Amino acid sequence: MIRRQTGMTKIKNMEEFAALSGISRPTVSKYFHDPDSVRPTTRARIEAALERFDYRPNIYAVNQNRKLTKNIGIVVPYLADPFFAEIARYLEQSCIAAGYRPSLFSSHGEQKLENEILDGLQSMKPAGVLLAPLGRVSDRSAIEKFCATVPTVLFDSNLDGLGAAFIGSDNFSFVSQTVEYMTRTGEPPSFFEMRTPANPNANKRRKAYVEVMERLGFEPHIIKVDGKGWAFEEIGHKGALKVLAENELRTNSVLCSNDRLAIGFLAACYEQGIRVGRRDDCALRLASNDDHPFAKFTCPSLTTAAHDYDNVAGRSVETLFELIESGGKFETRSETLFPARLVLRDSA
Repeated sequence: MIRRQTGMTKIKNMEEFAALSGISRPTVSKYFHDPDSVRPTTRARIEAALERFDYRPNIYAVNQNRKLTKNIGIVVPYLADPFFAEIARYLEQSCIAAGYRPSLFSSHGEQKLENEILDGLQSMKPAGVLLAPLGRVSDRSAIEKFCATVPTVLFDSNLDGLGAAFIGSDNFSFVSQTVEYMTRTGEPPSFFEMRTPANPNANKRRKAYVEVMERLGFEPHIIKVDGKGWAFEEIGHKGALKVLAENELRTNSVLCSNDRLAIGFLAACYEQGIRVGRRDDCALRLASNDDHPFAKFTCPSLTTAAHDYDNVAGRSVETLFELIESGGKFETRSETLFPARLVLRDSA
């Protein structure tokens, strides 16, 4: 039985109230913006929970929020990438459910365009922004200036100290799980990546590969292929053809930095008549990272490490709503990382 709060346990914010009352965070936020905007049965549940827990929101913060626009900006590096398309879909739906109007932008991997998007967002006077920055090619000073005036939560790619919070995936857990699995079930893998990766998480994955291989007592072997931009499948295909032609592989195992590179690698193997998979009649094992929506439909299907899409997106949007209701500032900046999940399929 849930007891009424009497001061022994004080509910600090709307997020805690939502969790205790069993009502979704966006729905609670929507109610406090306009009680008539939720269904009568839902309104009755919320008001009963308010009475039960003796919770009263920060009226000043709620009134301040009503003076803000209902606009929420969502910025991703490359919307054509299925990962960002999937997470953006979740973020948009969550914002709409909470009564906000999301606007989605893609910087297409260009620093100049990312800066222009941020300039345009300032003129929209958004209630808040969810930003997945380009990472190492971002204009740090421009983003710092933006975050100083607009409540901003970073996701996917972290820029230390910028934004009120960061939510993302633990890149070390991706690589540690795939490397440990491959070394446990066969020969240690070479690491296949772009020489100049566009993906902001690629460098973290390479470092994790080296660390895990050395910890397990194996010599790391990194294969860097040429190519710029976000056409990862094409870059992986061309790079793999060259690697296979020049016999660069030291073992029969390959770990790709991301699934899109792996899809290109699989195509190159098919063209060269190289059978990929974990069966005895296969010449090569291939694993990867991300769990691209098409990874289970490749031939063979890709063994990979999967993002926790729901938790990354869900925590990002919940944190932004909490930030807005806190007047646009937190006492301290927080960072939250969600581990990957190993998905075993036929390629390794």
